[in-house]
Amino acid sequence: MAISHAILAALADTACSGYDLSKKFAGSVGFFWHATQQQVYRELSKLEEQGYITGEVIHQEGRPAKKILTITETGKDYLRQWIAKPCEVTHSKDELLVKIFTGYLVPKEIIIKELENHHLQHQETLNTYLEIEKKYFNGGKQLSQEQKYQYITLRNGIRFEKEWIAWCDEAIELLGGTDKSGAKLLIP
Repeated sequence: MAISHAILAALADTACSGYDLSKKFAGSVGFFWHATQQQVYRELSKLEEQGYITGEVIHQEGRPAKKILTITETGKDYLRQWIAKPCEVTHSKDELLVKIFTGYLVPKEIIIKELENHHLQHQETLNTYLEIEKKYFNGGKQLSQEQKYQYITLRNGIRFEKEWIAWCDEAIELLGGTDKSGAKLLIP
């Protein structure tokens, strides 16, 4: 997948400025496709040149003008063609897994601390996803067709985070990071 596909996907449901699009990448689309503001703006220029998006300059009183971007029919066709093509399973590139693979080279407390850190980060992301689910998706009940697709994506994120948390707990326990009662040993 290229950043162009992620941008077009973000613009498919609503027009927005480049700034708002960058914020979207920090939110919804950004949960599964990371892009810097610089990458987004660079790609927007290319997409506009290709006719996949169009921009309308809106003048604002007392503020700089902003450009509202909209996906064109050509852009939607391009996105539809991409969606229809089968995709390969994405291979994981995870720094933590490389560290753990050779974790025997350091004291186990270093790896356990890293696992605890990842556990906390995944818990925070899970909490965010659960808040989004509660706020926007009503537990999957009475959703529009568009919302169903977005909800399916969110559910994948929720499952992903839950599995990471469970795996971190399992790894910590396997490495001896729990006491006999099962309570975690917090590594300073």
